[in-house]
Amino acid sequence: MLIPDTFNAFRIHSDDNCYRSVIEAVALDDLSPGEIVVRVAFSSVNYKDALAGTGQGKILRRFPLVGGIDLAGHVVASTDPKFREGDQVLVTGSGLSETRDGGYSQYARIEAKWAVPMPLGLSMRESMVLGTAGFTAALALLRMRDNRQHPDLGPLAVTGATGGVGSLAVDIFSRAGYTVHAISGKADQADYLRAIGASEVLGRDALSTTRPMESVRFGGGLDNVGGAMLTSLLAQTRPYGNVASAGLAASADLPASVMPFIIRGVSLLGVASAGTARDIRDEVWQLLASDWKPRHLDRICTRETTLEGLPEVFSGMLAGGSVGRTLVTFP
Repeated sequence: MLIPDTFNAFRIHSDDNCYRSVIEAVALDDLSPGEIVVRVAFSSVNYKDALAGTGQGKILRRFPLVGGIDLAGHVVASTDPKFREGDQVLVTGSGLSETRDGGYSQYARIEAKWAVPMPLGLSMRESMVLGTAGFTAALALLRMRDNRQHPDLGPLAVTGATGGVGSLAVDIFSRAGYTVHAISGKADQADYLRAIGASEVLGRDALSTTRPMESVRFGGGLDNVGGAMLTSLLAQTRPYGNVASAGLAASADLPASVMPFIIRGVSLLGVASAGTARDIRDEVWQLLASDWKPRHLDRICTRETTLEGLPEVFSGMLAGGSVGRTLVTFP
C-alpha cells in the first residue's frame, strides 16, 4: 500500500514557545523507528492521554511526540516476518506517547515486539473501546485470580466506576462470574452502572472510614482513585482477599495501616499495564476476546471523536465529567 508523503497527527510539543498540542502534517520519517507501519483505524482516550495532551501530567519523556497510548489498524508495511500487509494489529502502552510516537496519527510506526495480532473474537473497534482501560481492568483481575481470588470470597468493589477502567472492570468482573459493587460519586449514573453489570451501586461514603480495620464488606476490589478510599477498601476486605491498585484519580498518597495485611492477610496488588511482559499481554488479550469479553461495549463507548475533538475530550475528562470510553476514529 502506498503511504502518503505526509499525513495528520496530533503532536505534542514543549519548547521555549510553550507546552502545546497541535494537529500537523508529519512524514513517516518524523516518527519513531519500528519494523511495522500501521494505517490507524481507531484509538481511544485514556486519563493518561488527557494528562499528556494538556501538560497537566509529566507523561512524555521527550518532545515532540505524537500522543495516544492506544491504536488498532492494518499493517501497510513490515520488515518483520511475523507481520504482513493487511494484518490487523493492536498496540497499547508499550512506550506510546511516552518515549515514542503514539496512536493519534493516521499512520504509526511500531516496534514489532509490542504489536499484538488482533485476537479472534475482537474487531478493531472493540479492541479500542477496550484499549489500555480494558487491558488494565483485565490485568487486575488476572493478578487477583492468580492470587486465589474467587467469587466465593464476596463482591469485588470497583472505585471510580463510571470512568473507562472502572466501567470496563464492572463489565469484565461480572462476566467472569464475580458479584460487583460499583462505587461512584455520580449518583445520576446508577442506572448505567447496573446496566453494565453492577449488582449494587454505592456512594463514596461506603469508603469513608478512617479506622485501620472495619467489618468485612468486600471480597476484594479494584481501586482507580488512591488515597483515603483505597485505605478504606483495604480496611473492609475479607481475609485473604485482594485489592488491585490501578489509578490515582484522587491522590497518589496511601495513608494506610499494616493491620489489614498482617491480621487478615489482605494483598495489595499493583497494576502497571504499560510495560506488561509480552506473554502476559497476550494472555490478557485472549481473555478479553473470549471468556472475559465485556457484554456491553457499545454502551460503555459513550462518545466518538476525531483528532480535532481531542482537546475538548481532555478537558472534560480532567474535570471529572466523562463517563465510559471515548473512541477516536480516523477518516
